[in-house]
Amino acid sequence: MPRRVSTAAAPASGHETAERIAAALETIAAHLAAAAPTADGGETLHRADAFIWHPDGRLAPVPHVSRVDIGLLKGIERMRDILIENTERFANGLPANNALLWGARGMGKSSLVKAAHASINCDRKPADRLKLIEIHREDIESLPALMDILRHAPFNAIVFCDDLSFDGNDASYKSLKAVLEGGIEGRPDNVILYATSNRRHLLAREMIENERSTAINPGEAVEEKVSLSDRFGLWLGFHRCSQDEYLAMVKGYCSHFGIKLPEEELEREALEWATTRGSRSGRVAWQFTQELAGRLGVRIKLR
Repeated sequence: MPRRVSTAAAPASGHETAERIAAALETIAAHLAAAAPTADGGETLHRADAFIWHPDGRLAPVPHVSRVDIGLLKGIERMRDILIENTERFANGLPANNALLWGARGMGKSSLVKAAHASINCDRKPADRLKLIEIHREDIESLPALMDILRHAPFNAIVFCDDLSFDGNDASYKSLKAVLEGGIEGRPDNVILYATSNRRHLLAREMIENERSTAINPGEAVEEKVSLSDRFGLWLGFHRCSQDEYLAMVKGYCSHFGIKLPEEELEREALEWATTRGSRSGRVAWQFTQELAGRLGVRIKLR
């Protein structure tokens, strides 16, 4: 009986298989490298006045910042004047302090930062405009990478973190401490940090008490964490507003946006709204203004 000849391809040798795997891995690596976002070298800063920082090294431009006019921020005039003066010094290349805006919720802390930035840039040439870069709380550990990008940038920049606080065993605050003052390189001369928080020391009270009760040296353990807020040279405290201040906020918004209602009726409805919310603040005043504008068919357009 004649011998049958197999037409199937001979199995690849181990060497050939290894070469194919290596080639496939090189192709995959090349595609991943091409698709991966590259770190900004600062060139993006020419594209806008405000940005969102992403920990993969990207600065995402924000063409239109959601903000209110600085003249509409009522009841915080002293903090407004101090922050604008500090920001203007920095924009002009003079010494200025990192700022921590802390205190009651809804009293305009983040609104003031955005409004101050816009106010300073109002009459400046494009080359002299101040940049506002927001970094999210959960990305604080990438702050040193952002500093590396901004260190050689041709602009002055405010790095802004809204609602900054630390809980539990979160150690990312050490990255912030190093940037504020502690690192070898320190904070770049063209960068200043502004943060808002409901907590004066950026830490929950129970965290501080726990550190004090469990440490061998309670004073040193607490000092390590509480010293973070001390590295902000400027502290601005925001407190709950009075009834008159709350009504002034409402009337200021209504006048600015052309919302017409008899004064007695406006005051009555505004106070009723605050009562149902259980608080009086700039945020509550703004929410009431939106409700009233919607009911009366008035369009509100922020800058």
